Amino acid sequence: MSSLTVEAVREALRPIQDPEIFISIVDLGLIRAIEVSPDATKVRVTMTLTTPFCPEGPMIVEAVNEALRALPGVHEAEVDLQWNPPWDPRKEASEEVRAELGIWD
Repeated sequence: MSSLTVEAVREALRPIQDPEIFISIVDLGLIRAIEVSPDATKVRVTMTLTTPFCPEGPMIVEAVNEALRALPGVHEAEVDLQWNPPWDPRKEASEEVRAELGIWD
């Protein structure tokens, strides 16, 4: 049994930032789901971007793929982009990020 957990995957993704606003994609709430296979050799991430027209989207997705493949024991990484529902920072971003962006409930 591997020690790779969903939380460990999330922490491995935390350093990846949206290059336009320099905030972690995890804290922005762009990571919607993480699945780790029982033998921890496959990881699948479902995520979104701040906008479907994000010019840095391919770079962000590749950074996620690289981070997943760098995890010990992972042989297969998959990143699925999900556009529906659209990203909503009021619901998906952390409280700290909402404050940093000036978003108040």
